[in-house]
Amino acid sequence: MRPHLTAVAVAGLLLAVPAASRAGLYYSGEEVAELPSQWRGFLIDQRVLRNIAVKPTGANAINPARKLYEAEAAKLVKAAKDGKISPDESADLGAIYVRLGEVGKALEVLQPAQRAHPEHFRLNANLGTAWQLNGDLDQAAAYLQQSVRLASDKYKKAEELHFKLVRQRARPPRDAEKLDDLFGVRYAAGRLDAEQRKALPDDAPAQLQQLALWLPADGRLLWQMGELAAVNGDTAAGAAMLDGCVTEFGMRSPELREHRQALRNAADARPTHDDNAFPLKPRSSRPLVHKIDLVDLPPIDPKGVNVLPWTVVTETVVGRKFHPSFPKYLKELDGKQVQLTGYMQPLGEDQEGGAFLMIEYPVGCWFCEMPEVTAIVLVELAPGKTREVTRGRLRITGRLNLNGTDPENFLYIIKDAKAVETDE
Repeated sequence: MRPHLTAVAVAGLLLAVPAASRAGLYYSGEEVAELPSQWRGFLIDQRVLRNIAVKPTGANAINPARKLYEAEAAKLVKAAKDGKISPDESADLGAIYVRLGEVGKALEVLQPAQRAHPEHFRLNANLGTAWQLNGDLDQAAAYLQQSVRLASDKYKKAEELHFKLVRQRARPPRDAEKLDDLFGVRYAAGRLDAEQRKALPDDAPAQLQQLALWLPADGRLLWQMGELAAVNGDTAAGAAMLDGCVTEFGMRSPELREHRQALRNAADARPTHDDNAFPLKPRSSRPLVHKIDLVDLPPIDPKGVNVLPWTVVTETVVGRKFHPSFPKYLKELDGKQVQLTGYMQPLGEDQEGGAFLMIEYPVGCWFCEMPEVTAIVLVELAPGKTREVTRGRLRITGRLNLNGTDPENFLYIIKDAKAVETDE
C-alpha cells in the first residue's frame, strides 16, 4: 500500500515509500537513510520508533506516529478479511503490530503467512523479531537464521549481528543487564586500548544503529551505542545514552553506573574544541528519511502557550542571500508564546549568562557537530535573569520571533524566556 502524505512533518517517519529489503524488522513504510547517522539525530528517530508502542492514557494523548500506524494496521486487517493481502503486506502488518507493542497479534499474522511462504525473507525476519520480543529466543534464532540465509549481501552483516545477539542471549546464564559481546571488544567506559580499537569493525556504528532501529526499546543496545559513541569521540552523546539506560530503562548494572559516571566526567571536562573528536563519519543526519504530516498538530492558541516541535523548526529552508522560507505552522507561531524542549549550548566561554543557544540534542564537540542554522534557536532570558550552563534537558517558555531579514542574527529567537530542567 502506498498512502499519500504531505511532506511537512512533526516526527521522523513517513508511511509512503517502499524501502529496500532488510531483516530484523521490515516494514515498507519505514525508509532508512544511509547509516551511520549522527548520534543525536539517530537518538531522536529511535525515540520516535520506541514511543509508537506507548499506549494513550488519561494523561497521555495518542502520539501522531502511533495513530498513523494504527490506521495502517486497520487497512491491512480489512484487506486480510477480504482475502486480498499479499505476503509482503502480511509482513508489513506483523511489523506494524511489533511497533505498536502488540507482539501476540504479530505472531498471529506472521506464523501462518510464513508457513505458506517459507522462503519469504521479510516474513522470516519479522517472525524472528516477534519471537524475540515474546521471550522465546530459541524460536527467534531459528527464524533469524533463515533470514540471514535469504538476505541480500547489502544487509547480511546487520542480519548476522541480530542473529548473534539472539544466540548470545539464549545461552545460560541469561543476564538481563549484561553488555552484549557483539564485536569482540571490552569497553573501559567508552575507551578501547589500541589493539581492541583495531579489532572493532569500521562499520560497527552503522550495524549497531540498524539493530537498534529494529529494537528501539532494548536498553542494552542503547548502552552499547553509548560506549561506541564515546569510543568515536562523542562523550556527551555517550553519557546521554547511558543516562537514558538508567532513567528511562531502569537499568541497575554496577558496570553501567560506573561507566555512566566516567562518561559524565569526561563530557564535563572536554575542551571547547577537540581536534580528535568525532572520527565517526556519518552518512546521514537522521536515520528515518521521511516524516508524519501535520494533521495532528494542535491548533495554535493566540493567548496560551503552544508546544513547538523541533521537526517544525527544522522544516525551514534558507535560500540564497538569506531568504528563509518558514513552514506555515511556524509562521503562525511568530510573536506568540511557545514552549520548546532541548539542550543548552553556551554562546561563549562564560558559564552563566542571560542568553544561550538551544539545540535538539547535545553534541560532543560544537565545532565538529554544529547543527545547521535551521536547527539552532537563540534564547534570551527575561531582563535581569541569568542561567548557569547545564547538560540537562531544558524546557523553554517565551515569545517566539522569526528573523527573515537579518543574516547576522539567528533565524529563531525566543525572548523573555523562562528555563527549567525537565526529564520529559
